[in-house]
Amino acid sequence: MPEQVEILGIYDRSAKAAVGARAVLDGGLGAVVAYAPVPDHALDRALHVTVSPIRLFVLIGGLLGCATGFVFPIYTVLDWPLITGGRPLISIPPFVVIAFELTILFAAVSGMAGFLLMSRLPRVTGRPAPDARFTNDMTGVSVSCAPEQSASVRACLERTGAHEIRE
Repeated sequence: MPEQVEILGIYDRSAKAAVGARAVLDGGLGAVVAYAPVPDHALDRALHVTVSPIRLFVLIGGLLGCATGFVFPIYTVLDWPLITGGRPLISIPPFVVIAFELTILFAAVSGMAGFLLMSRLPRVTGRPAPDARFTNDMTGVSVSCAPEQSASVRACLERTGAHEIRE
């Protein structure tokens, strides 16, 4: 496998960074990773970021919680019947509150578990962001490319308005 070169373009505006990332991807020059201090939809569109799968975790957790909220009380009532006022043992309205609360609880817990799983947290090892300014006011575009393409990547980043370029 050939060696890869990391080229980092630092931008003062996220719109310029999105244009730079899009230009690198359109040129097929390498793999792009963007660093930004705040979520930016222009960068998401430029990098073709898809919708997060975490909402599926929340849906499954909520449905499981709702089912649990109905099954457990029904099981309890059938196992230890307490007939009050001649009402039927399995009456849905009293169980709705339990089902609602368990829907919220299971959805929240599974959403948090899905977030931790999908973002691979907690990270015991790893490297920090390549520049501390990415947490404040600058946006970065990191490109992993073959050494023979580094000149093309540098030219592409300069053309799109990179404030600073380094390897």
